[in-house]
Amino acid sequence: MGEAVKDYQREEVIQAWYLDDNYEDGQKLPHHKNPKEFVSLDKLAELGVLSWRLDADNYETDEELKYIRESRGYSYMDICEVCPEKLPNYEAKVKMFFEEHLHIDEEIRYCLAGSGYFDVRDLNDVWIRVWVKRGGMIVFPAGIYHRFTVDSNNYMKAMRLFVGGPVWTPYNRPHDHLPARKAYMDTFVKVDMGTVP
Repeated sequence: MGEAVKDYQREEVIQAWYLDDNYEDGQKLPHHKNPKEFVSLDKLAELGVLSWRLDADNYETDEELKYIRESRGYSYMDICEVCPEKLPNYEAKVKMFFEEHLHIDEEIRYCLAGSGYFDVRDLNDVWIRVWVKRGGMIVFPAGIYHRFTVDSNNYMKAMRLFVGGPVWTPYNRPHDHLPARKAYMDTFVKVDMGTVP
């Protein structure tokens, strides 16, 4: 299958755009700028954000998922459902997930059902909203500031993958002193952290 076809198929399950930053009507809406400013998956990759379209119907036997897990060392896996019926203290948790934070390890999410928004900062510190739908797998590098919310459907079933055991510790912004953040900045932003305001 050609790369152009694969990119098109990924864009069916992962779309990105610049946010309008107006959340008066809630964090679970698309919040497109006017006019809309879409962001390519290549631009996300420049930020270290990787993505795939996988077969959510056959995730237990999917050879491409198996290859990704083996080649990237994702040895631990679990499945979580973010919805009012399955997640205790749902509204408080969704609000907590929406706090801007980073992790010292990659964050890997594979959407098996439903959909949700992952917001990341571009190189100018502007929010990009990444809509991940069923079949979309996304990897956020260690040290990138991000946040998550379900969309207005209030449901996402996701596979969480980790290198080694699960690590869920969020470091809410600002945590620019962490080695993971410094490594991210050195790799993707290439500025001296001492000069960043």
